[in-house]
Amino acid sequence: MSNELNLYARPLVNVVVATRDRPELLDQTLKAIAIQDYDGPIEVAVVYDQTEPDHGIEVSDGPRQVKVMRNERTPGLQGARNTGLTHTDGEFVAFCDDDDIWKEHKVTSQVDLFDADRSCLMASSGIHVVFEGQRLPRIPTKDRVTFADLINSRMFESTHPSTFIMRRSLIDDMGMVDEEVPGGYGEDYEFVLRAARRTDIGAVPEALVEVLWHQASFYAERWQMRIEGLQYLLDGYPEFNDDKEGLARIKGQMAFAYGALGQRGDAVKTAAETLKLDPKQKRAYLALAMAAGVVTPDFLVAKIQRQGRSI
Repeated sequence: MSNELNLYARPLVNVVVATRDRPELLDQTLKAIAIQDYDGPIEVAVVYDQTEPDHGIEVSDGPRQVKVMRNERTPGLQGARNTGLTHTDGEFVAFCDDDDIWKEHKVTSQVDLFDADRSCLMASSGIHVVFEGQRLPRIPTKDRVTFADLINSRMFESTHPSTFIMRRSLIDDMGMVDEEVPGGYGEDYEFVLRAARRTDIGAVPEALVEVLWHQASFYAERWQMRIEGLQYLLDGYPEFNDDKEGLARIKGQMAFAYGALGQRGDAVKTAAETLKLDPKQKRAYLALAMAAGVVTPDFLVAKIQRQGRSI
């Protein structure tokens, strides 16, 4: 597409879409990208992870092109996204999950933000969480998200990966997605923390993406993976130790996972550490309830998801 770039008013935006065995959902995602009202070229890299690529969806002409490739790096979302990053070269790069849908003006709104502030290196937006027939808005309350904000809170309303658009220069500086995150749990959070160490993240105060949530079904290995991923974050970001609420949030998630695993001693110990840091941290109380056998993890996860929130 590089020979055609001078035909367009605005710069090339690359979109990396990692996918695995969800052709119907992927089709919806690609259609939403294709109808963007952005007055510039958009090139999508669809990366098939651990599944056979469908080259029949490729589009090689016009302002909305689609390239198909196989994940050539670590199996999983991290390697798939990085494969896409290595095969793109536009001024801007974006992520979109294969079951999420962009609003028609998503790219335009965010590139407008970059144009208004040349120092901005990364932009996000709000989302609508779609779950069991409900559309639950999560709208940013700040137009700039800082590293300190993200240590204190996950800022889910401002930092879902399907909302991210970044200048290529930021990726060149900070590196790609961390493929060492255990089991891939928390890789999105690690990525945005690493970005925010370098630049504030501009947030469009509007739900520009519909995020489809599926009913969670956690097996023991996935809860253990959460614990390992959260510990990886604590080891990599010592700044959590300077923010009691932020550290309590992570510890509370770990306590919840221990409770879900039925590891009562670890659940009670970690919940106690959490409440010492922040007596208001609800995850600790839920962990204690599971440890006492009062409630099951599946019940709690479903109830939390229906509120458009996650553990």
